[in-house]
Amino acid sequence: MNEREIEKLRKRFIMIAMLSFLIVTMVIGGAAYFVTYFTSRNLIRDTLDKITAAEGNEVSLRSGDDSAREPRLTDVFRRTSGFRFYFVAVFNSEGKITSFRTSMPVEDKALYTGYAKKLRKANGEIRFGRYGKYYFQVKKRSGGLVVAVLDCGQEVDMLSRLLYIILMVSAAGLLGTFFIVRALSKRAVQPEIEINRRQKQFITDASHELKTPLAVIRANTELEQMMNGENEWNQSTIEQVDRMNGLIQNLVMITRAQEQENSGEAEPVDAAQAVRESVEPYRSLALQQQKELREEIPDSLAVTADGSRIRQLTTILVDNALKYCDDGGSIFVRLAGTKKDRGIVLTVSNSFAAGETVDYARFFDRFYRADSSHSIDHGGYGIGLSIAESICSRYHGSIRADWKDGMISFRCVLYL
Repeated sequence: MNEREIEKLRKRFIMIAMLSFLIVTMVIGGAAYFVTYFTSRNLIRDTLDKITAAEGNEVSLRSGDDSAREPRLTDVFRRTSGFRFYFVAVFNSEGKITSFRTSMPVEDKALYTGYAKKLRKANGEIRFGRYGKYYFQVKKRSGGLVVAVLDCGQEVDMLSRLLYIILMVSAAGLLGTFFIVRALSKRAVQPEIEINRRQKQFITDASHELKTPLAVIRANTELEQMMNGENEWNQSTIEQVDRMNGLIQNLVMITRAQEQENSGEAEPVDAAQAVRESVEPYRSLALQQQKELREEIPDSLAVTADGSRIRQLTTILVDNALKYCDDGGSIFVRLAGTKKDRGIVLTVSNSFAAGETVDYARFFDRFYRADSSHSIDHGGYGIGLSIAESICSRYHGSIRADWKDGMISFRCVLYL
């Protein structure tokens, strides 16, 4: 895992933490708001029930003494101080108001009666609803209707303030959590960054340390060949030394690829020319191995990118195709632009008859080899495709391997 991947992981961790905090805050804040809302709504409905039951009259039912007095309507409003104003209109069967009582300003009586007449047209036994800061209830009675309207301005304002407070506290908490998680996440990934740095340093140091003894072994073996002639033993030693040198070079290539992921300046470059120049050196090698190398590359394809990365990607794919192409098979290189000219699509295919049962998803794992003996014969270590994948990731693209009709294809998309 390089520093770029660690940074992506850190950002993903921050996003998950913020999303989790947001969900928890929404659940708690939403629960608090809706509990308050339904409690307030039930209180309003109970109050309207009392008003419609009394039909606006200040009634008092006594049974012997004052201690058994039924609560007056004004007592209800003392206990529910948030409801200051109301009006009640009683309609007969002909739709005329027979009784009207209000605690609101008298000069607005015409407005209240007009509103009550509109509500009288409600269907059903009971209708309960809200209009602005007013809650109303229409209830059928023998010989007519009772329409009650309650001014719940304080309750409505209280719910609005509660919602505002919940939103503000949630926003402040979300912002504060972001800065805290952002700061702590840097400390959390710092050990991983240090491990990555030490790993690269170890690979570099080990590569230099291994080159010297391998050079000595090769020199001694070649000297033995000159003195005693070639045999299967010294020839095997030379081959193993070459394999070890190849492995060291690939390890160094991985380290350099990681270091160069964030380097390299983007500049105008002809992607078609870069790909063509990378393919050309392999023509003679393909001809020598009796393999057909074809290409479909436009005359020009201008992009803004690091040209060396495009050349490296093409070289890796063509070299891989040439190594693993079937004897007498063909290799096909195709370059095209993406939709809306936002990038390029590079496809390299080669004959591979035995590829139907291969797990292509693992091709991009470092040091993975589907066929160890085949890879050894061709000097493969499962590193090149991993580097190709990192190049595609750098340009927010993708690489995938597909097999169809005896041909394996590597399709790379780079958004430049």
